[in-house]
Amino acid sequence: MADHSHHDDHGHDSGFHASMKDYVIGFVLSVILTAIPFWLVMTGALHSPAATGLVIMGFAAVQIVVHMVYFLHMSPKVEGGQNLLALIFTLIIVMIVLSGSMWVMFHLNQNMMPMPATMDGMG
Repeated sequence: MADHSHHDDHGHDSGFHASMKDYVIGFVLSVILTAIPFWLVMTGALHSPAATGLVIMGFAAVQIVVHMVYFLHMSPKVEGGQNLLALIFTLIIVMIVLSGSMWVMFHLNQNMMPMPATMDGMG
């Protein structure tokens, strides 16, 4: 008699099987990483708006990592690391585009020729 056991074997294995525990850990970390910056802003615990902004950006970066690990399951083990490599490549391209755009805009602003005063009244 043939073996009809129920295996989820379709010729590929992602190497990562999420459990309810992983999702709960991700959710709890996400709530904590949202509640702390919210508390910082609402109570004014940090007296400097710049320091508050930097702390919030730090918490945001950590939360991005939590979401990628616990919800998107990005890890070097999953699919031989292809998803992680694609993410790193995408981040590098985005940083190049953003920094290049900022550089161009800064230099355009610095190198614009001022309009002569005699051209203001012409029309």
